Amino acid sequence: MSGSAAGQAAAPASAPAISEEDEAPFVDDATPLASEAQEHVDLARRVQATAKLPKPADTRVFVVANQKGGVGKTTTAVNIAAALATKDLRVLVIDLDPQGNASTALNIDHAEGTPGVYEALVGGTDLDELVRPCPDIPGLTVLPASIDLAGAEIELVSLVARETRLDKALQSYLEDCEDAGDRIDYVLIDCPPSLGLLTVNALVAGREVLIPIQCEYYALEGLGQLVRNIDLVQRHLNPSLDITTILLTMYDARTRLSSGVADEVRKFFGDKVLRTAIPRSVRISEAPSYQQTILTYDATSSGALSYLEAAREIAVPKETR
Repeated sequence: MSGSAAGQAAAPASAPAISEEDEAPFVDDATPLASEAQEHVDLARRVQATAKLPKPADTRVFVVANQKGGVGKTTTAVNIAAALATKDLRVLVIDLDPQGNASTALNIDHAEGTPGVYEALVGGTDLDELVRPCPDIPGLTVLPASIDLAGAEIELVSLVARETRLDKALQSYLEDCEDAGDRIDYVLIDCPPSLGLLTVNALVAGREVLIPIQCEYYALEGLGQLVRNIDLVQRHLNPSLDITTILLTMYDARTRLSSGVADEVRKFFGDKVLRTAIPRSVRISEAPSYQQTILTYDATSSGALSYLEAAREIAVPKETR
C-alpha cells in the first residue's frame, strides 16, 4: 500500500478524506455580485407586492428640475410618471424642454408645428385641446413640446403675467378634469437645464420640486445655486413651492465616488432623499431610442424595478411604508 493510501486508511471516520474533484465550491454570500443579486430579488418582490398605489388627497404637481444637464431629469420624469400610471394612478407629463425628449420617450408626436405647450404658454390655448394620451401606458397623458418652444423664452418677455401662464393654464385644466370625474393624481413637469422663463413658469406652477442628482462630483457643484434659485421663486412668486424629493441617479455601488456623493447629498437634504437610488444602466439609456420608458422596454430590469420602488416611496407616506 502506498504512503498516500496508508494515510487515508489511518484517518478517523469522522474526518474522511475528500478529493479536489469531490469538494463543493465555496460560495461567499457577502460578495458584491451575490449581494447585488439578492437586492434585485428583494426589490422585485417588493414591487410585485404593490399592485396599486394610494391616490393623494389632492393633485400633486412636481417640477423635475436641475440646472445641470445630463443628470437624468427627463429620464426620471417619464419613468416616475410611467411607474405611477402602472399602479392605477392618473398622471400628466408636461414636456417643457424644447428638445422634446420626454415626448419622444412617451411615443408622442412632437414634430415642428405640432400643437403643444408652446400654444398653451404663448397662445393661451386650453390644455384639453393639447394633451395627448400615451399610447403604451393607460392613465398617462402628455402635453408635448416641439422645437417651436425654443422661441417661447423671447416671446414670453413681452407678455402680461409671463411667469404665471403655465400655472393658470394647468390649474384650469385640473379643475376641468376633476369636474368631469377624471381627476389627475400627479403632474410631472420636465424642465430644460436652465433657469429661464420656461423653468420659472414650471416652478410657479409646481408645488413640489423633485431634483435628480447624478452620483458624480460635478453634480454637487451647482446644487447650492439651484437651491438658492428655488428659494427665490418661493419667496417672490410661489410660497407653496417646496423641495420635497431628491433622487440619486446613475448610481454605481461598486465605486467609492457614488457612495461619497450619496453620503454628501443625504447629509445636506436628510430624509428628502429617497432610499432608492437609480443604478447606472444601459437598458435605461436604450429605452428612449425605441420611444419607450424603461417600464415598457424591459420591465424586469434593475432600472425598471428601481423606478417603480422610487415611485412607491413618493406615493406612500413615510410613516406607513
